[in-house]
Amino acid sequence: MPDRSPLFSRAVGGTAASAVMVLAVTACSPVVSIENADVPQWRATALPSDGQAVLEDAGKILNRDRIIQAAASVPAGEYTLTITCDGGGKAFFAVTLAGKELAEAGAACNGSLEAATITVPKAARMEISASSVDAPLLYAYHLVPAR
Repeated sequence: MPDRSPLFSRAVGGTAASAVMVLAVTACSPVVSIENADVPQWRATALPSDGQAVLEDAGKILNRDRIIQAAASVPAGEYTLTITCDGGGKAFFAVTLAGKELAEAGAACNGSLEAATITVPKAARMEISASSVDAPLLYAYHLVPAR
């Protein structure tokens, strides 16, 4: 039976010790879950409120159910829908006007901002729904007049 060299034994031993250290440090690191996240605090940095928003929302998607916000009447015109999400995966946003689909948008949930231009042809009730198959995650959006 061949002898293992002392160098090989030290290398294997060092690797095992490093793995144990990484696991120990990881176990001690606080991990904030989406369920316990402070949405207003997250939104303040991820997508601050805009004083001109005609429709906005932020929250947690904890399952695959759609979360819907509505505005009774959004005036005709050009708008910018800015969206973001965090937690991994992707979030989807559907915009309807008077019950008819107007636009869809999506965002990778890595903290980046995505924007879509929305044309509202006539004043009507608008709904924006947020959903994801990658729940749980945090999301935020606002719809503002195009500048």
